[in-house]
Amino acid sequence: MKQHSFGHLPHTVTNIGFGAWQIGGSWGDVSEADGREALNAALDAGMTFIDTADVYGDGRSEKIIADVLDSRGGERPMVATKAGRRLNPHVADGYTKANLESFIDRSLKSLRVDSLDLVQLHCPPTDVLYRPEVFEGLSELQKAGKIMGYGVSVEKVEEALKAIEFPGVASIQIIYNIFRQRPDHLFFQQAHEKNIAIIARVPLASGLLSGKITGATTFAKDDHRNFNRHGEAFDVGETFAGVPFEIGLQAVEEIRKLVPEGATMAAFALRWILMSDAVTVVIPGARNAEQAKANAAAASLEPLSHDVMEATREIYGRLIAPHVHQRW
Repeated sequence: MKQHSFGHLPHTVTNIGFGAWQIGGSWGDVSEADGREALNAALDAGMTFIDTADVYGDGRSEKIIADVLDSRGGERPMVATKAGRRLNPHVADGYTKANLESFIDRSLKSLRVDSLDLVQLHCPPTDVLYRPEVFEGLSELQKAGKIMGYGVSVEKVEEALKAIEFPGVASIQIIYNIFRQRPDHLFFQQAHEKNIAIIARVPLASGLLSGKITGATTFAKDDHRNFNRHGEAFDVGETFAGVPFEIGLQAVEEIRKLVPEGATMAAFALRWILMSDAVTVVIPGARNAEQAKANAAAASLEPLSHDVMEATREIYGRLIAPHVHQRW
């Protein structure tokens, strides 16, 4: 894995990190033991970036991370968490400094640290990005030492472009994968020019791009791929990257023909993301140690050829873009 500087913050991170949503919840039955083993395997493989949120398992993900890091000792990886989705209702008016500070204090306790490496607004309502006082409050919390830096996790490219107008924003987390190619059309260039770190999430389109899901695959009741298929609980773009399930399966079969011999489709999909120099770190999740090891190994795949990249763009344009391109 390559090492990248993290925007204007004093961190260096591997280009593949650990997405900790799966070890928190909403992905079916993932035991705490499996979660610990997955995270340990990721760290053993050399990953130095962990992404979590206070709402992943109502704090379970953060607490597992704290347990693992405390037990390992030594130099700690960069740990990014998120705040805002605890608001009920989740509205722009709730993004006050007082509320955000209370969420940050909760994460400080769960992660058992004195300062958060990075706190990200967790897919806030778009109107939040038009409220300078929200970012002024985050800057004050940074000066107070509760957070080392802050960023925004967004749903839409337009939100990302707006967020990086605030000079204190260090990072943007956005969905970017073979099924969601729009961020690379304009946003990546502007983020690179402003030295903004980019965290690529949902890299495997909720497992579709692993190539292991079929039309007969069933998902547990508490798996978002069951209960959020049409955006019932949160933005539908977080589930299968917003691609209609049957269309996604059709595209996967075409992409499968491009995967090099000896490589998995999941590794291919991660390597595709790493072809962009603008991406600082991609954060695939893992349900167990084997998945975490496989994610790390994707970095060792040879760069994809120009012809292969063009073929993925053609598949995207023909099958996927009509459903997602202008929506996010």
